[in-house]
Amino acid sequence: MSLDGSWEITIQTPMGPQVSILELASDGTALTGRQSGHGETAPIYDGTVEGDGGRWRVDISQPFPLTVALTATVAGDAISGQAQAGAFPPAPFAGVRR
Repeated sequence: MSLDGSWEITIQTPMGPQVSILELASDGTALTGRQSGHGETAPIYDGTVEGDGGRWRVDISQPFPLTVALTATVAGDAISGQAQAGAFPPAPFAGVRR
């Protein structure tokens, strides 16, 4: 399955559910794109495609500055995985292709 495209995900954080929009594009094993949420949009980096999923990082400033590392798996038009934000425990996320 491809990570390419637009996704709406909900991350189950300790501060409650957080909705993000992902725009992802792959080129071989490289993954690029951007992630939007809380009124901000940031480029993803360190993105890699791995089988039916991938990994990437994004820097956020709301509600406070953090680097979030995400790992995802795609099944059809569904995406799910884990988001690791700084020292917080891993948070699960799930979403759908837009």
